[in-house]
Amino acid sequence: MMDGTGGVQGGSVRPGKYARVERERRFLLAEPPAPSSVTATRVITDRYLRGTRLRLRRVDLPDGGRELKLTQKVPIPRLDGVQGLITNTYLSPTEYALLASLPAAVLSKTRFSVPPLGVDVFTGPLQGLVLGEAEFATDEEARSFVPPAECVAEVTVDIRFTGGRLVEASRDDVLDWLSDYGLPPQ
Repeated sequence: MMDGTGGVQGGSVRPGKYARVERERRFLLAEPPAPSSVTATRVITDRYLRGTRLRLRRVDLPDGGRELKLTQKVPIPRLDGVQGLITNTYLSPTEYALLASLPAAVLSKTRFSVPPLGVDVFTGPLQGLVLGEAEFATDEEARSFVPPAECVAEVTVDIRFTGGRLVEASRDDVLDWLSDYGLPPQ
């Protein structure tokens, strides 16, 4: 059974040797970043494996390289930037191809590095959605972060703007959610 955040109810994961705490804050932006502010670009395709808490990610790099990984994200309901626990496993192309054959919902975006943010510009039904996120090593860093001026609204605790929820969203959903924050349709 899905829990609304892309996960499956039940089961537990503890921080430790394999799972680490993920601290991030997410923000809506009114538009993609100016090209002059971008330090790196990559195209990301996420496959959220149906009925699981697993995400299969393919990152296409500008030099033609590719990063392939399997991620498990387990949410923790906190308001301070801690999103939950994350475990990553890097995959070979053969391993990726095998897992990519499983039923999944797909989400595509281009990620622009604009320090201190990673800015995701979505395609397909999510076109017009621009999300920035900042990651932190400590709780204090997350709490004290002052977002750049281009951040329109913080959506860290709004589960509608998590990958597991966005992958299920329609264009109308996204437009409604953006209007909740005063952003016009794009």
